[in-house]
Amino acid sequence: MSTLNIGFIGLGNMGAPMASNLAKAGHTVTGFDVAGTKAEGVAVASDLEGAVAGMDVVITMLPNGSILRQVAAQAIPHMTKGSLFIDCSTVDVESAKNTSEAAENAGIFAVDAPVSGGIGGAAGGTLTFMAGGTEAAFAKAKPLFDIMGQKAVHCGDAGAGQAAKICNNMILGVTMIATCEAFALADKLGLDRQKMFDVVSTSSGYSWSMNAYCPAPGVGPTSPADNGYAPGFAAELMLKDLGLSQQAAEMANADTPMGELARALYAQFVEDEDGKGKDFSAMLPRFEKRNRG
Repeated sequence: MSTLNIGFIGLGNMGAPMASNLAKAGHTVTGFDVAGTKAEGVAVASDLEGAVAGMDVVITMLPNGSILRQVAAQAIPHMTKGSLFIDCSTVDVESAKNTSEAAENAGIFAVDAPVSGGIGGAAGGTLTFMAGGTEAAFAKAKPLFDIMGQKAVHCGDAGAGQAAKICNNMILGVTMIATCEAFALADKLGLDRQKMFDVVSTSSGYSWSMNAYCPAPGVGPTSPADNGYAPGFAAELMLKDLGLSQQAAEMANADTPMGELARALYAQFVEDEDGKGKDFSAMLPRFEKRNRG
């Protein structure tokens, strides 16, 4: 693959290591972040225009759909026809579609490609990309996904990547709550946590929340629970994603009662309890302290 000039907008906890991995692979990467953050091996632009003008590819990793729309409106007029715009943020489906349409109207290929894998996946280059866009746009983006991640799935047209991410994380939020509830119930029933893990992890209760990211300290593979619930994936980010799932459900007239209940529980945890700044699996100590009713 030839060396590309890449502009990377948003050098936060996820964006910075992703940009660094592209630079390590030999591409020329120029970054910009309003907070002034930097990434190893990545040149710094003084403004957004400097990070996008004349680039072969522009990649964004931003907090929400409103900011994505603002950045896209600023960036697209300075981008070259035939270049590629990849948005890796997790945003609402409408913002993803709006951004792709604006890019395509300017003669720019566009892919919405939210990721799964967290900060560890970003640093290790093991992310999963869920991509929406044309076949041609996905084909142009795929070699870059292969550098930043271990898997990229073309989910369909513009917005399909966001749809896949939203559905995936709704499942994740619901199953994590169920896993934490089950451990708290096991405690009250006098069942040893390790014994419960040994049974459930090899039985019909098997899930990623149990087997790969167990919320009980000292049980299963190492997870944030073993580090005082310092966030691998923060509870407030789960709340954001569950909010996006319910926004999408309302738009699509889909009945998602478990998704809505999970959103409400994470809202209570983050906004009214002590969940902000903790991993989303810190629901377990929350349930440990609570009684029925």
